[in-house]
Amino acid sequence: MTGRVGPGADRPETSGLPGAHTEPTVRDEPGRPCDPAFQHGVVVGFDGSLSSERALAYAVGMARRSQCGLVIVHVANRLPATVWAGCEPPVFVDLPDHRTEVLGLELACADFLAGVPWILVERGGDICHEIEEVGREYAADAIVVGTTHGLLGKIFGSVSGRLARRANRPVIVIP
Repeated sequence: MTGRVGPGADRPETSGLPGAHTEPTVRDEPGRPCDPAFQHGVVVGFDGSLSSERALAYAVGMARRSQCGLVIVHVANRLPATVWAGCEPPVFVDLPDHRTEVLGLELACADFLAGVPWILVERGGDICHEIEEVGREYAADAIVVGTTHGLLGKIFGSVSGRLARRANRPVIVIP
């Protein structure tokens, strides 16, 4: 389902052309045709954390200098259910994540995004896989992510490190 958030939700999607209105579009259905204005743009992982804000700021500058579109990706949480039936693998439950809508509204009010055509894409699943998949769908020239700090990053490996090892396009890691 393609939906819009923020003011002007009843207007058609932004064309992505210079001087066009640059309000957010939330896209959460993989496999649908991508807006050509965002092809060969910059993909950035964003979850509202301090490191993702720094990555977003870098990606905005990069998109502005390259005169291309910015694809902001928010990967919604998937929580493992504690259901084990014999030797069955754990079940993952998709919970509604309204955080993407909140992030979209915050981004719509952000002055630093003015003049850069951008789109907000929501996905669910493994963060590395989903960001790389969006990069592939949009034929992104680069992926920008922030570093992962904390215990989970040390135990499971950081998202930025895993993405840099497996991506088929340049990955820029912002500290």
